[in-house]
Amino acid sequence: MLPAQELKRPALDFASRDFPSIDVSLTIGGALDFVRAKGLRDKIIYLYVTDSEGVLKGVLPTRRLLTEPLEKLVSDCMIPRVVAIPVKATLLDACELFVLHKFLAFPIVDEKRRILGVIDVNVFTDEVLDIAERKQTEDVFQSLGFRATEVSNSTARRAFALRFPWLLATIVGGTLCALLSGAFAATLEQQLLLAFFLTLVLGLGESVAAQSLAVTLQAMHQSNPTLAWLLRAVKKEFATAMFLGSSCGLLVGLVVFTWHRDVLAAFSIGVSIFLSMTTACLLGVLIPSISRALRMDPKIAAGPLTLALADICTLMVYFGLATLALRFFA
Repeated sequence: MLPAQELKRPALDFASRDFPSIDVSLTIGGALDFVRAKGLRDKIIYLYVTDSEGVLKGVLPTRRLLTEPLEKLVSDCMIPRVVAIPVKATLLDACELFVLHKFLAFPIVDEKRRILGVIDVNVFTDEVLDIAERKQTEDVFQSLGFRATEVSNSTARRAFALRFPWLLATIVGGTLCALLSGAFAATLEQQLLLAFFLTLVLGLGESVAAQSLAVTLQAMHQSNPTLAWLLRAVKKEFATAMFLGSSCGLLVGLVVFTWHRDVLAAFSIGVSIFLSMTTACLLGVLIPSISRALRMDPKIAAGPLTLALADICTLMVYFGLATLALRFFA
């Protein structure tokens, strides 16, 4: 989705000022001479007909220019009714006209219907794609914890100050994960198979947390979050997480059992994946919502915190469940 501030820009900002306009008093032969003399660089889409003051009178299709008798007046061949974009129209208004009428170009006119520019579908498409690409890039950097525009326009010290605090969230989260792994060293020694699937389990947790976070940020961008909205989002994401977690947990559990024929390890790893993915999904909804409630930018604050907490919760569930399974069933 394009940012609202870009869609509100004037359509004239995207228009070409170098467009062919033919005087209404010319004949077809005179119009052809004019086109040849002007030496148009771009392909002709529409030839707009104007009077001596530049007021739009009609449009002359290229087919008529090439097929009508040379002595015939342009005014007799042109199409008098022309769909034009008013000068105060926005990019969104122009987009709606392109979709509605399926034309390749539109003239932009002032209050007196004098042509100020022509917005071409190719120019329009290029500008929109450029805006969308820049917006997507900005969203990616914000999910990592900083704004790309702020970093690109700042000094090295300023860039460090913007980026390092959010990297601390990763450092702190990684340190806590290392401490958790150390606390469950006895469990790892007793069931070495857990170490083989540790990276997989962490990757699944981070992936589903990132997916949930992206969906939530998009939904928050399109609506004004309320408590009722949050409850609906949590309910929907919890149901999705149940399906994702059970599917991934069952699949990985079958892999573990097929590989080592260890029912306890397969059960422990499969169930821990189910629980950790469910938790990660909920974190992807709750963290940006809490960030917004605390008047923090959820795009910037939620990314590093969500991934760090997802890792910590995943390890706690993974090792905690394995420890309990070994204690009561081994």
